[in-house]
Amino acid sequence: MIYELREYVAVPGQAAAVHARFADQTLGLFARHGIDVVGFWSDQEDSDRIVYLLSFADTAAQRSAWAGFQNDPDWQRVKAESEADGKIVAEIHSRTLDRTPYWPHETIRAAADHD
Repeated sequence: MIYELREYVAVPGQAAAVHARFADQTLGLFARHGIDVVGFWSDQEDSDRIVYLLSFADTAAQRSAWAGFQNDPDWQRVKAESEADGKIVAEIHSRTLDRTPYWPHETIRAAADHD
């Protein structure tokens, strides 16, 4: 199992639009492409920062899921519609993480489920 930690920095004043795109469209598309969301968080000190964690069986599954998502005509339409008046995301940061042997996966999922 691998994890992908992603951070989006919204264009100033556009955080609500980024959250709406995730809530209304992107999460359903993630599910369609096997992108398993562990959780989403907002930065308490910077409301323009949105952080989320994904899990994948392995790197091949991660690459395949993202390729399917990026090439999905529904995602391309949603992205274009949400950016009709300009970009809503200024920066995207992504890190792929391997689980350490001393921290069990169940603990991560349980913690996310209690938030």
